[in-house]
Amino acid sequence: MASKGFFNAFDDIWMLDGMRTPMVDYCGALGHISPTDLGIKAAKAALTKAGVSPEHINTVLTGNMAPGDYEQFMLPRHIGMYAGVPQSVPALMTQRICGTGFELFRQAGEQIQSGCADVALVVGSENMTRNPIAAFTHRTGFKLGSPVEFKDFLWEALNDSACGINMIQTAENLAKKYGITREEVDVFASASFAKAVAAQESGFLAGEISPVVTEKFELEGYATRGIKLQGKITEVDKDTHARISPVEVLAKLRAVHAGGVQTGGNSSALVDAAAAAIVASGAYARAEGKKPLARVVAAAVVGVPPEIMGIGPAPAIKLLLERAGLQLDAIGRFEINEAQGAQTLSVGRELGLDLSKLNVNGGAIALGHPLAATGVRLTLTLARELQRSGLRYGVSSACIGGGQGIALLLENPLAS
Repeated sequence: MASKGFFNAFDDIWMLDGMRTPMVDYCGALGHISPTDLGIKAAKAALTKAGVSPEHINTVLTGNMAPGDYEQFMLPRHIGMYAGVPQSVPALMTQRICGTGFELFRQAGEQIQSGCADVALVVGSENMTRNPIAAFTHRTGFKLGSPVEFKDFLWEALNDSACGINMIQTAENLAKKYGITREEVDVFASASFAKAVAAQESGFLAGEISPVVTEKFELEGYATRGIKLQGKITEVDKDTHARISPVEVLAKLRAVHAGGVQTGGNSSALVDAAAAAIVASGAYARAEGKKPLARVVAAAVVGVPPEIMGIGPAPAIKLLLERAGLQLDAIGRFEINEAQGAQTLSVGRELGLDLSKLNVNGGAIALGHPLAATGVRLTLTLARELQRSGLRYGVSSACIGGGQGIALLLENPLAS
């Protein structure tokens, strides 16, 4: 019996290239910038890197979870227009929480394969700093003595009211289920930091980063947008959260929940960032003489129990490989979002994964998890790593709050 969920196999669909902004700790140098402008920055950089004219884009697919300003409704349209895409080209916002960036590739593949488009601009943008302090109950006014219900959207969104627990607690459930200790989680986190620092020092990560500077985004006949860095900062050119973090230092941090294994040091970092990629048909790539970064082979999405939502990548990857006709050992590299350390280790145990193939340039614990941008970032990093290492197949994946998992299969066109 086939695994449950849904699966897409794509014929002749390619990621031409992509770029991203640095991922910067929240309340940091990018904290004041609209996610729309971060998205425009990433989109323009991706188009330039891929050598694709904005005039060639047929569809704009974007993701952004929490509103970073009052313009969120217009974010997809503004990213496309200010990146130079013709006004006649439609734009879409999609939402699959932490799986949003992967979903953008899946939808791009569907649209191109169905003949709706030849070239897609996919952009995930997230400003975690600008998550609002919100209230949903005061439209009719404030009654005398009634509670004022403004809450921190960023914190409250971590709660799943269906199962009555937050995302950290779902990882604690997995730690108990798979017998994962606090020491194991801290060791995993320390390794993530070390790999990220090494990837920075080698210059590998810089190859996908477009430095953020003060600049204007002009659009004839319309208001000028742009990015203005604050204070004495003139350029932001690298991820800021990665640092050497010895196990003994991580071990001193207090668990979020008493007796638990998850801390602020072994969970994904809060960062602000955007990432973009160009996805195209093989016919377009060949006609334009492009050398694609990766073939987008297939995608799979599944549902899992909300109380152990973090296990989602395991059944998604199983379905992906089962339907693609591949064994686990055929996959040379895995990029699995490190929402929490125990969560990622649980996925590894469920799959029987060789951890030496996992997140070899560091993961979200070290680099950050900018929700809608994460899937684009992981998939871009994976494609570049496959080419660097000369490996054929790679999988990018993430768990999804509420109980889902998503996974993409990439193939390196240069692999023998």
